[in-house]
Amino acid sequence: MESAKHAGDAAVAVSKAYGVETMFTLSGGHVFPIYDGAVHEGMRILDVRHEQSAVFAAEATARLTRNPGLAVLTAGPGITNGVSGVATAHFNGSPVVVLGGRAPQSRWGSGALQEMDHPPLLDPITKLSFTAAGAESVGQDVEVAFRTAVAPHRGPVFLDFYMDHLFSPSPVHEVRTQSPSPLEPDPDDLAGIARLLAEAERPVLVYGSDVWMDRAEEAARDFAETWRLPVIPNGQGRGILPSGHELLVTRARGLAFAQADLVIVVGTPLDFRLGYGWFGGKDGAPLARVVHIADAPSQLATHMQPAASAAGDLSVVFWSLGTACGEAGVKPDSYATWVTKLSEAAAAAIAGDAELLASGSDPIHPMRIYGELNRVLDDDAVVIGDGGDFVSYAGKYVEPKQPGNWLDPGPYGCLGTGLGYSIAARLARPSSQVVLLLGDGAAGFSLMDVDTLVRHNLPVVMICGNNGMWGLEKHPMQMLYGYDVAAELQPQCRYDQVVTALGGGGELVTKPSEIGPALRRAFDSGVPYLVNIATDPQIAYPRNTTGV
Repeated sequence: MESAKHAGDAAVAVSKAYGVETMFTLSGGHVFPIYDGAVHEGMRILDVRHEQSAVFAAEATARLTRNPGLAVLTAGPGITNGVSGVATAHFNGSPVVVLGGRAPQSRWGSGALQEMDHPPLLDPITKLSFTAAGAESVGQDVEVAFRTAVAPHRGPVFLDFYMDHLFSPSPVHEVRTQSPSPLEPDPDDLAGIARLLAEAERPVLVYGSDVWMDRAEEAARDFAETWRLPVIPNGQGRGILPSGHELLVTRARGLAFAQADLVIVVGTPLDFRLGYGWFGGKDGAPLARVVHIADAPSQLATHMQPAASAAGDLSVVFWSLGTACGEAGVKPDSYATWVTKLSEAAAAAIAGDAELLASGSDPIHPMRIYGELNRVLDDDAVVIGDGGDFVSYAGKYVEPKQPGNWLDPGPYGCLGTGLGYSIAARLARPSSQVVLLLGDGAAGFSLMDVDTLVRHNLPVVMICGNNGMWGLEKHPMQMLYGYDVAAELQPQCRYDQVVTALGGGGELVTKPSEIGPALRRAFDSGVPYLVNIATDPQIAYPRNTTGV
């Protein structure tokens, strides 16, 4: 017999109105009414083995679908276990709503199980963190949570409920969902940017994740192609210009940033990934002028003074900036030689990779893995990175052919995102290949959630670059001190056997010639499958920044 309508029903009904199809959770008694509401409302419940994976899955859902993601966490440790996921969503600008349980109000202050005041803990890493006032306000409060999460600049919202309120009757809440009104950029700001571009001889465009999240990828590609500007993507900006595009100069990044006289950064912070916003200045040249464009004023850089900046709906920004460029007399011919130089440098770098991407060295060079992977990836494959050095190679050698098909932890750099991201990717893109690239260190954070993939019949191909150490720490420690500590892992640890024990498939690869056949078996298996590849521990990724 169907139970009476209660506050859990109200919470789920509002979530559905905002486009949520799946609730990610780990079972807990404080939130039983929300589960009951999901049963009543026909919402899928996907339960994981660690709360961090629930939040990471909700965050990846938001990033892949551009609709809000939902995680439901029980009180106390359920919520504290999810904090890293919320922080990752905060730094990525992902619209995630986390609904939490809370000890009963009738027992508050008397030491009830898992009694904790959660909102102050979540407040620094959310757009809004609050407790529902009562059962009668639950529907309205959940609507506030979703409306806040999706408004520019997007981000996570936390809302918890007293347990006794959730079990209480709650009125039906009529939801009037509406998309946030597009923020119009200041025309004077765009005119100033256009004038800088008209004066530039060596311009570069950087496209970040918010271009994708703001649904501006078509406008961004059109702008680059119309004005013949070289593009370097960042995060989910990857794929806006597909692999092989003549204006995509990722592999000439060093040259571009060293010699540019104007760098226009759109939809990403001027953080450590972009040298904190300092470009040019090489070989006696002056520093480049920098333009920062964001989807909201709160995202514009404050640690340095750009030559110009603008904020607004990014599609509107691109369309209006294009008009302003025409009025300012921007002439692509004036920097065509520069574009050719970068294109040729990128092509030369790609050609220079061929030897190592086909390396027959034993132990296996990590680049050989990516040479083999690129042969079997479909155009619409979703590629997920969770790791340090091993995944850095992916960022360099795996170039998406379509936007919205790349996921990494983002600037917060939190390991352990991979299994949650994979769960979400398989649901969001049911007909696409889903490939999770794991460092062996990262594998230790969340590999138990392979059980979640198995229980919910979610096949994913996992590739573990197994060099038996924390490579991102071991090599720098050796350089600094001549020794290392706390940087060793088991050589050739059988992570593949963990996956098979949990009901998936897997194998250990120790020879370069075995990689290709193993990948094909993984894609053909139809189950969660881990290809555990032993790589050369002596090889360090040649990075240019430590992020500090």
